[in-house]
Amino acid sequence: MRLRFILSETWSSLKRNVPMLLSVMLVTFISFLFIGASVLTQAQITKAKGDWYSKVEVVVWMCPDGTSQSVNCTAGTAATQTQINDLQKTIRNELADDVSQITFVSKEDFYNDTFLKQYPNGEYQGRTLTADDMQDSLWLKLKNPEKYQVVSEVLSGKEGVDTVSDQRQIFEPVFAVLNRATIATAALAAVMVVVAIMLTGTTIRMSAASRRTETEIMRLVGASNWTIRLPFILEGAIASMVGSLLSCVTLSALVKVFITDWLATSVKWIPYVNQMTVLWISPILVAGAVLLSVVASTVSLHRYLKA
Repeated sequence: MRLRFILSETWSSLKRNVPMLLSVMLVTFISFLFIGASVLTQAQITKAKGDWYSKVEVVVWMCPDGTSQSVNCTAGTAATQTQINDLQKTIRNELADDVSQITFVSKEDFYNDTFLKQYPNGEYQGRTLTADDMQDSLWLKLKNPEKYQVVSEVLSGKEGVDTVSDQRQIFEPVFAVLNRATIATAALAAVMVVVAIMLTGTTIRMSAASRRTETEIMRLVGASNWTIRLPFILEGAIASMVGSLLSCVTLSALVKVFITDWLATSVKWIPYVNQMTVLWISPILVAGAVLLSVVASTVSLHRYLKA
């Protein structure tokens, strides 16, 4: 009987306060849409980092023939095979815990397999280059990409080494922009969440005020505080749940249209978030929206419906 009464009162309250409940749903929808977008952006960054960082390598460029700015290449001649072999021994002995694989790439192989693929005619900055203009190199796969500085410090001063470069430097600016976008989205989402909490509390308090006579009668006949308050709390929770569900549906549609059907088909070398990612965060968004609504309603009603 008590459960039936509470559900009946909740349904009655929902029908009476449709405009205000729609405003709660709308603010919750916008707030958790921004929160979901922020989470998806960070998930995209994490996914891209995990994939790219597992593939990028540290490249040790050996001294070329001719001039070089490196103090290790003052002789003006290319690194000898002995220097290359010694460097490989150093890597195996001193960096065994950091380097998982060493690949030697001769200047001829680099020219044919890499340079000509990027510049088919061999033309670069107005010059036609040949294999003799390239450099021998060692390509190192790291066990932990974050240990680049350790590898660089050990190898930079070795004889025959021109420069040590990390391919991560290509991606760091992109990640920096995405991280700033995540922070901006999260900040806006936080503001919207505060607005949603205030609006939910105000709406529930107004709903209680419009039924003050009924609540007074319920209190006189011995109804407990929770029996009086629970319909109002459920009212706000339902409105917030619907708004958060709409935000999840919108996120799913945005991922499908802009990522799955567009970006993933045009730029295929990047791993993207997908519908499974949306499904993973959706319960968190819905639970968070309901929890915030319950807290806001409880606090508001506690101040208004004091026993």
